[in-house]
Amino acid sequence: MFGGLCFLIGGHMACGVMGGDLLVRTGPAANQEALARPFARPMDFTGRVMRGFVIVEGAGLSETSLPDWVALGLAFAASLPPRGSVPTVRARKVRVSPAQLRPRRR
Repeated sequence: MFGGLCFLIGGHMACGVMGGDLLVRTGPAANQEALARPFARPMDFTGRVMRGFVIVEGAGLSETSLPDWVALGLAFAASLPPRGSVPTVRARKVRVSPAQLRPRRR
């Protein structure tokens, strides 16, 4: 989704890994509190901040802080209603003319 690995709960992103950083979906209510923690910054990929998401630098992750961050993301994703079934990717229909099916001579 973001060039990394994402973990979903009920079809909603809870957290993910991108490079050495952790992506956490905090939701709007916990976002400011999460941003006040060390090594956390707003999630911004395209010059536009994604509200309700934070990036935690890999340097700020430890055996004690990682479970707290993951629990925060899990709690928010679990609070959302489950999404419908995930749509499957369909193959595109390609139109081919009879002329394209003829073997080419060399």
